[in-house]
Amino acid sequence: MSDKDEAAENRLRKELPEELPAVAGPAGEKPAEEAPAEDAPAAAEPELTGRQRLVQGIWPPRVTRAQLIVALLLFGLGFGLAVQVASNSDGDSALRGARQEDLVRILDELDDRTQRLEDEKQGLEKQRDELENSSNQAEEARKQTLEKERQLGILAGTVAAQGPGITVTIDDTKGTVEADMLLDAIQELRAAGAEAIQVNGVRVVAGTYLTDSGNSVSVDGNKINAPYRFKVIGKPQDLEPALNIPGGVVQTLEKEHATVTVEGSSKIVVDALRAAKRPDYARSSSQ
Repeated sequence: MSDKDEAAENRLRKELPEELPAVAGPAGEKPAEEAPAEDAPAAAEPELTGRQRLVQGIWPPRVTRAQLIVALLLFGLGFGLAVQVASNSDGDSALRGARQEDLVRILDELDDRTQRLEDEKQGLEKQRDELENSSNQAEEARKQTLEKERQLGILAGTVAAQGPGITVTIDDTKGTVEADMLLDAIQELRAAGAEAIQVNGVRVVAGTYLTDSGNSVSVDGNKINAPYRFKVIGKPQDLEPALNIPGGVVQTLEKEHATVTVEGSSKIVVDALRAAKRPDYARSSSQ
């Protein structure tokens, strides 16, 4: 090759880009393709909407200890209010289911009891005024003491009494009437204003007790047999309705196949007496 040709070849090499050397590998194998970089960024996740971010923020709920305590306190308060409301509604259920005439009768009885208490109050005020204004207070006090002794004697059963009232006859042919039923009758009569009661010749007082005795009943240890006859002194208009209230004494006895008869009278005589008992230890504290 001549010097001219060599110079042209060198100029051509300078103008052409320099070739990269091939990577040497096993014979007959093609160079491996370049592997992707390990630290290439992963595919971008889809962006969440506002509603999705709100749901992720409130669910599942994250309850703190303070919130749990407040919830328990509110639950206890609600439960207590529910129990209170239920108890009040149970107390009113009996009157709510009563008939109109029964409600009117109950109101009349309450009015009568209020009137009796008012009359008693006026009587006590009158006694006080008489003691304050009487010129002979000692004589007036003696009269009032005798009257009070008579009243206490009636209540204690040591003095006979008479006045308006009713007679109650309970005919028990099947022997199903028990002592507690007669005791309920006595309690109803006392609540209605009965001032003196006797049953088959036995005076009923504050300490009277009734017990079953075979097919009959004993009053303060005195055995009595059917028919049971009550003589009661008091206002007939108060006594008779008290026995005939719905679910009262008369209906209870009739369920036991007993026959109850109530008769009013302007004069009832209660003459069964109790022996006066002197207390063993109690003494008057008045000087």
